[in-house]
Amino acid sequence: MKFYEFGERTSPVILLLPGTCCHWKLNFGEVIPLLEQHFHVVCVSYDGFDDTEDTVFPDMIAETEKIESYIQNHFGGTIRAAYGCSLGGSFVGLLVQRKNIHIDHAILGSSDLDQDTPWKAKLKCRIAIPLLHKIVSTGEYPKVLRGLMEKKRTPYRDKFMAMFGIGNGGLPFMKRESIYNQFYSDLITPLEDNIAVPGTTVHCFYAVKMGEEYLHRYQKHFVNPVIHRFDMEHEELLVLYPHQWAEKVKEVCL
Repeated sequence: MKFYEFGERTSPVILLLPGTCCHWKLNFGEVIPLLEQHFHVVCVSYDGFDDTEDTVFPDMIAETEKIESYIQNHFGGTIRAAYGCSLGGSFVGLLVQRKNIHIDHAILGSSDLDQDTPWKAKLKCRIAIPLLHKIVSTGEYPKVLRGLMEKKRTPYRDKFMAMFGIGNGGLPFMKRESIYNQFYSDLITPLEDNIAVPGTTVHCFYAVKMGEEYLHRYQKHFVNPVIHRFDMEHEELLVLYPHQWAEKVKEVCL
C-alpha cells in the first residue's frame, strides 16, 4: 500500500479512497489539483492496485488497519475528512465504525454498500471476476460485448470506465487474485447499523438515479447521515463534473 500526498501539510487533511479496481490517479487525478489548494490531500493506493508495487490485495480489514496506522503515525490519528469513491465508501464506513482514528467529515461517494453471505459472494465472484480482470488488464471489452457497449456510450460512461483503464491501455499489473480478494472481501465484511461517533459527521453523496434502496442503506448504517442528493448516476458528479465535485467537498468540509 502506498500513500500519495499533495498540498501544504499545514492545511486540513483529506483522505481519498479509490473505488473497486481503480488506479488512484485515474480515480482522483483530475480533482487532486483542485483539492490541494485548500487541503493536504492523502490518496490511498491499495495493495495490488499500484503500478509501482508487486503486491496482492489481502482483505478489507487488513487494508483498513494499514490506513489507520498511517493516519495515526503521520497525522496524530485525526483528519478533517475522508472521501470514499464507491468501494472506498466501505473503507470510510469501517474507519468510522472502528474508532481507531477520528474523521471530522466522513463522505461516501455513491457507495452501494452491498453485503452478502460468503457463498453468494463466491458465486458472484465466479461470474464477475474473469470478465472484470480481462477488461481491466487489457483496457478493452471482449468482442462479444463491444457492439453492445458501443451502443450504450455516453460522456459519463466513457469517463467512468476510464477509471478502470478502458481506452488507455488497461492496467495489466492488476492481478486476478487482488481483484477477487477486493470484490469478495468487500461483500462479506460487515458494516454495522446505526453507526454514530461524536464529532464525526457522515455525508452521503446520493446518486438518485441509482435507486432509493441505496438511500435506505445509508440511513440504516448511519445515524442521521447528511444526504446530499444529486439527480445523477453512480459517481457522475466526480467523473463528469470535477470542479463542481471539488466545490461541494470544500463546502462540506471547510
